[in-house]
Amino acid sequence: MPAAAAGPSQVSSVSANAGVMGVEALIALQDVGSPTERKRRAVRRAGRILDVLDEIKVALLDGDLSSEGLDRLRRAVREERANADDPKLEAVLDEIEVRAAVEVAKLERSAHAS
Repeated sequence: MPAAAAGPSQVSSVSANAGVMGVEALIALQDVGSPTERKRRAVRRAGRILDVLDEIKVALLDGDLSSEGLDRLRRAVREERANADDPKLEAVLDEIEVRAAVEVAKLERSAHAS
Protein backbone atom coordinates (compact mmCIF):
# COMPACT_ATOMS: atom_id res chain seq x y z
CA MET A 1 0.00 0.00 0.00
CA PRO A 2 1.31 3.46 -0.83
CA ALA A 3 1.89 5.81 2.07
CA ALA A 4 -0.78 8.42 2.45
CA ALA A 5 0.28 12.00 1.89
CA ALA A 6 0.18 14.16 4.98
CA GLY A 7 -2.94 16.26 5.05
CA PRO A 8 -3.07 19.96 5.87
CA SER A 9 -4.14 19.29 9.47
CA GLN A 10 -1.13 17.05 10.07
CA VAL A 11 1.29 19.60 8.60
CA SER A 12 -0.14 22.48 10.64
CA SER A 13 0.01 20.34 13.78
CA VAL A 14 3.69 19.62 13.21
CA SER A 15 4.39 23.29 12.45
CA ALA A 16 2.57 24.40 15.62
CA ASN A 17 4.53 21.92 17.74
CA ALA A 18 7.81 23.04 16.20
CA GLY A 19 6.93 26.67 16.96
CA VAL A 20 6.10 25.89 20.57
CA MET A 21 9.25 23.80 20.95
CA GLY A 22 11.29 26.67 19.51
CA VAL A 23 9.83 29.15 22.00
CA GLU A 24 10.38 26.74 24.90
CA ALA A 25 13.99 26.25 23.83
CA LEU A 26 14.54 30.02 23.70
CA ILE A 27 13.04 30.47 27.16
CA ALA A 28 15.22 27.66 28.52
CA LEU A 29 18.31 29.27 27.01
CA GLN A 30 17.42 32.62 28.54
CA ASP A 31 17.14 31.01 31.97
CA VAL A 32 20.56 29.40 31.64
CA GLY A 33 22.20 32.39 30.02
CA SER A 34 25.46 32.52 28.20
CA PRO A 35 28.76 32.17 30.06
CA THR A 36 29.30 35.88 29.53
CA GLU A 37 25.91 36.73 31.06
CA ARG A 38 26.52 34.44 34.04
CA LYS A 39 29.89 36.09 34.59
CA ARG A 40 28.31 39.54 34.31
CA ARG A 41 25.72 38.62 36.97
CA ALA A 42 28.42 37.18 39.24
CA VAL A 43 30.46 40.37 38.92
CA ARG A 44 27.38 42.46 39.82
CA ARG A 45 26.72 40.30 42.91
CA ALA A 46 30.38 40.46 43.94
CA GLY A 47 30.34 44.22 43.44
CA ARG A 48 27.37 44.48 45.77
CA ILE A 49 29.22 42.56 48.50
CA LEU A 50 32.34 44.67 48.01
CA ASP A 51 30.26 47.87 48.26
CA VAL A 52 28.79 46.72 51.57
CA LEU A 53 32.26 45.73 52.81
CA ASP A 54 33.53 49.21 51.91
CA GLU A 55 30.66 50.82 53.84
CA ILE A 56 31.51 48.66 56.86
CA LYS A 57 35.22 49.51 56.58
CA VAL A 58 34.45 53.23 56.59
CA ALA A 59 32.04 52.81 59.49
CA LEU A 60 34.67 50.89 61.46
CA LEU A 61 37.26 53.59 60.83
CA ASP A 62 34.77 56.28 61.86
CA GLY A 63 33.74 54.31 64.96
CA ASP A 64 30.18 54.30 63.66
CA LEU A 65 29.53 50.63 62.82
CA SER A 66 25.88 49.63 62.98
CA SER A 67 24.15 46.29 63.04
CA GLU A 68 22.15 47.39 59.97
CA GLY A 69 25.30 47.46 57.83
CA LEU A 70 26.30 44.05 59.11
CA ASP A 71 22.81 42.73 58.40
CA ARG A 72 23.09 44.01 54.81
CA LEU A 73 26.39 42.19 54.50
CA ARG A 74 24.93 38.97 55.87
CA ARG A 75 22.01 39.15 53.43
CA ALA A 76 24.34 39.80 50.49
CA VAL A 77 26.53 36.85 51.47
CA ARG A 78 23.49 34.60 51.92
CA GLU A 79 22.18 35.51 48.47
CA GLU A 80 25.59 34.92 46.90
CA ARG A 81 25.96 31.59 48.66
CA ALA A 82 22.77 30.40 46.91
CA ASN A 83 24.53 30.98 43.57
CA ALA A 84 28.01 29.79 44.54
CA ASP A 85 29.34 26.55 43.16
CA ASP A 86 33.05 27.21 43.63
CA PRO A 87 34.77 25.90 46.78
CA LYS A 88 37.14 28.88 46.87
CA LEU A 89 34.23 31.31 46.73
CA GLU A 90 32.47 29.33 49.47
CA ALA A 91 35.59 29.67 51.64
CA VAL A 92 35.71 33.46 51.12
CA LEU A 93 32.00 33.73 51.94
CA ASP A 94 32.60 31.66 55.10
CA GLU A 95 35.35 34.07 56.17
CA ILE A 96 33.11 37.09 55.55
CA GLU A 97 30.29 35.52 57.54
CA VAL A 98 32.58 34.70 60.47
CA ARG A 99 33.98 38.22 60.52
CA ALA A 100 30.48 39.72 60.37
CA ALA A 101 29.41 37.48 63.27
CA VAL A 102 32.43 38.65 65.30
CA GLU A 103 31.54 42.29 64.66
CA VAL A 104 27.89 41.68 65.62
CA ALA A 105 29.06 40.04 68.87
CA LYS A 106 31.30 43.04 69.59
CA LEU A 107 28.40 45.43 69.02
CA GLU A 108 26.10 43.43 71.26
CA ARG A 109 28.75 43.25 73.97
CA SER A 110 29.38 46.99 73.88
CA ALA A 111 25.63 47.68 73.90
CA HIS A 112 25.19 45.52 77.01
CA ALA A 113 28.16 47.18 78.72
CA SER A 114 26.68 50.65 78.18
